Amino acid sequence: MAPRKDTKNSPKTKQIEKDTDAEVVREFGGAPGAVFVMIFSHVFIYYVWACLEFNDAEILYPKSFEDIVPFFVRFYEYITIQAAPTLYTWKIYLGFLVFQIILANTMPGIKVKGLPVPSEKNVQHVYNCNGVYSWYVTLLVVGGLHFSGYFPLTEVSKNLGPLISTAIIFSDITAVLAYVSAIVLGKAHRMSGNVIYDFFMGAWLNPRPFGNFDLKFWAETRVAWIMLWLLTASAAATQYEIYGSISGSMIFMLVAHGLYTNACMKGEECIPTTWDVFYEKWGWMLIYWNFAGVPFFYCAQSVFLTKHNVQLSPGFLALIFVALFGAYYIWDTSQSQRNRYRMQLRGTYVPRYSFPQLPWGTLKEPIRCLETKCGSKLLIDGWWRYARKIHYTCDVVMGLCWGLSCGFSHFLPYLYVSFFVSMISHRYIRDVERCKRKYGDDWKRYQKAVPYAFVPYVF
Repeated sequence: MAPRKDTKNSPKTKQIEKDTDAEVVREFGGAPGAVFVMIFSHVFIYYVWACLEFNDAEILYPKSFEDIVPFFVRFYEYITIQAAPTLYTWKIYLGFLVFQIILANTMPGIKVKGLPVPSEKNVQHVYNCNGVYSWYVTLLVVGGLHFSGYFPLTEVSKNLGPLISTAIIFSDITAVLAYVSAIVLGKAHRMSGNVIYDFFMGAWLNPRPFGNFDLKFWAETRVAWIMLWLLTASAAATQYEIYGSISGSMIFMLVAHGLYTNACMKGEECIPTTWDVFYEKWGWMLIYWNFAGVPFFYCAQSVFLTKHNVQLSPGFLALIFVALFGAYYIWDTSQSQRNRYRMQLRGTYVPRYSFPQLPWGTLKEPIRCLETKCGSKLLIDGWWRYARKIHYTCDVVMGLCWGLSCGFSHFLPYLYVSFFVSMISHRYIRDVERCKRKYGDDWKRYQKAVPYAFVPYVF
């Protein structure tokens, strides 16, 4: 037998590793694109809030050529005066974060190993998956504060603008600290050499200030989604205070956001194998959208329903509930199938019994997969034999249902699903380019095995 050729230190392999570390292929248009996204993201959240708060949920725009300058002056005053952060909003926001940190480090739960991290000598970080208990304790504590009158949930809605500013300022400061600390502590990797771009994409993959407490993992699960549901709960309390009842549409939003949040908590052991945790660095992009963007933009439909007491027909409400539950079932079980399969391959799978465990959430042997030259196995079984990004399709359907719960009188409730389609399309392109570089010809084989990207037998 001929001796095995050592390719690890070959010039070609070294170049590939160097290119991967330097991220030669700069996403989002490099530094100029990063600047644009950061500016747009700040303005966008304020814009949606201003439309809801000051324009009866209608789209804001200059009424005439002469109104252009006054329009921007008004918008500037909305931000600097009406949305100015206060000591009260800092207490609310930081109190929530500190409470979630305490729960993350004290609640019982299982410990799960993540994927081997090549940049850290293939170490498998351990994650404390106690989100279910943290979520339920949060519900009990917040419910107690609300019904006791000590802190009514309506206080959140009354201070929504200042809370948005508080969250934005906090996320920006956190992003700076995360970037600087990674450089100072020597934790930075896959750096491009451009400070703006690296700040945007991040420098530190797994920031862990103490023990198994992973900041990126915690922010994605405990901050973004729990805060989103609490914002919707605040909107429901506000609607009840104004109208004396909670509409079917608001109940729909409570269920929709509750399902999403609960899914993240009950399936938390699957998250360490996702792209956000395994590959994406903890930069401004993830930090901003977890601490500010996701909760305060995704709650737009709930806030809309406090301004417009939409009353849907029982038949139409039932229809969107059916669509929501159907999309949720496929979304939940497809994510579970894929991530539990990854855990099974590495012997880290731990059965969970949190509610609800849906049928077909775990694939049983034999499981069909596609072997690749780089050693990875691509799943072509379960829901993943029908479409490569079927979970994105379900996300779009659920987002559309959020808008439909608000009726058809305004466009703003559909802004989320419009934004999500553009965002997820860009993410799909990023993912495809990364997979082409990683798998080469095997990626073509995978596309032949699973020819549809989003909708089986259609697209």
